[in-house]
Amino acid sequence: MTRSPARPMRDRRRNVGSACALQKSATNDDIRRDLLDAARASKINLSAILEQALIEQLRDAQDRQWREENRESIAAYNEHVEKHGVFSEGSRSF
Repeated sequence: MTRSPARPMRDRRRNVGSACALQKSATNDDIRRDLLDAARASKINLSAILEQALIEQLRDAQDRQWREENRESIAAYNEHVEKHGVFSEGSRSF
C-alpha cells in the first residue's frame, strides 16, 4: 500500500526510539581508546549517545525506504501539480 506524499513524516515512522521499548541489552563494541578515555573523562554517557545515534540512523533509513517505495507516486503527484496546479491555487491569499 502506498501512502500519499502529503502525509506528515511522523505518521509513517515505526516508533523508533519511543519510550514504549525500554528493554535494554548489553553489547560489546570496539571504540578508539582515545575517544573512550576522553568520553569517560568528560562523563559522557556512551549508551545514551549510541542509542540517540541509532535512533537517528534508523529514522533516516526508514525515510529513505519510504521515499523509494513511494517514488513513482510522488513523481506522478508532482507531474499532476505541474500540469494542473494545486487544488487551492485560486483561493490562496499568499
